[in-house]
Amino acid sequence: MPRPSSDVHACETHATDAELDDLRARLAVARLPEAETVHPAASGSRRWEQGVPLADLVGLVEYWRTDYDWRSFEARLNRIGQFRTTVDGLGIHFLHRRSPRADATPLIVTHGWPGSIAEFVDVVDELADPKDAEAPAFHVVAPSLPGFGHSDKPATTGWGTERIAAAWVELMGRLGYGTFLAHGGDWGGNITAVLGGRFPEHVLGIHTTFAEAPPGVTTDGLTAVEREWAEETRHFWRHRAAYAKQQATRPQTIGYSLVDSPVGLLAWLLDKFAEWSDTEDSPFETISRDRILDDVTLYWLTRTGASAARIYYESHNSLDPDLRVDVPSAVTMYPRDVDKCPRPWAQERYRRMVRWGSPEAGGHFPSLEVPEYFVKDLREGLAAVLADRR
Repeated sequence: MPRPSSDVHACETHATDAELDDLRARLAVARLPEAETVHPAASGSRRWEQGVPLADLVGLVEYWRTDYDWRSFEARLNRIGQFRTTVDGLGIHFLHRRSPRADATPLIVTHGWPGSIAEFVDVVDELADPKDAEAPAFHVVAPSLPGFGHSDKPATTGWGTERIAAAWVELMGRLGYGTFLAHGGDWGGNITAVLGGRFPEHVLGIHTTFAEAPPGVTTDGLTAVEREWAEETRHFWRHRAAYAKQQATRPQTIGYSLVDSPVGLLAWLLDKFAEWSDTEDSPFETISRDRILDDVTLYWLTRTGASAARIYYESHNSLDPDLRVDVPSAVTMYPRDVDKCPRPWAQERYRRMVRWGSPEAGGHFPSLEVPEYFVKDLREGLAAVLADRR
């Protein structure tokens, strides 16, 4: 394996006490709207028809202000291993957990929005150093997308998914990983498709929880379940995707609220954790309050509400319709995700599909909602990818 580049530097992140005090002070004086006008007897998902319910937000804001411990999450990132390097003129922050196993395979995992590297902190150790000696092991690299977390904010346009994928190839090369596996969901899934389609000489294969069909597919021949998936996805993009339209067209405008108001940022992100997870009444049925607040606080302290939103401006609906992925691919569609692609459609783009997964539980954030299953599924998918190359 080639030696890592000297252009990569270890780093640790520490928010100042003044920054944390300022956050708590802002939370203490937050101005809140009146309660939603959904019928008081409404329960389950109906409570969220107008967005985050006031009672839920009030309770979470109080917890964030008085009990939440950012320092614990900060220490965990530092224990995993944080690094920075500059690629194509932009500083990129990433987690890097090398496996102690001699047979480990390099793996880059890419998050999406409204996520961050917080999506992977609960699974990195088990992927790198599995308790089961027979399970595959990986050298795990988890970068923060440009404009997210501790990566730099692009000062010009042009940092779309194609450029990010090219940057990931450069990043992995600097770590000594000339060939590697890739996983992603949401924007990370889009970037993973580009990695597999554009850089087959570097990418051994991919695993994704987001598959975007090429244009021109029809519902002919789909099963009843697949037709239902297609209709649910169509309904989502027509009726529940205002957030994407806003961020794709006016990220700067919404950005002022996201960077200035911690409560506004919390509500904007929490709404998606609630709507997109496999729960009936609250995202906290499957995702801990602390992990969601880790994610939101990371956005807050790095002031990345606007810069993260710009990935929609750069790349919304921009995946090359002719892109085809010919490296071995494993695809998993979680049942409560909001964008589910039927297998026949996915096979039109991922032409060497070696494994298809359709579990019984899980939504858009499987590494947070069902972490044990996520690790198992990712291992099995990547094992199938590697076996196909032998």
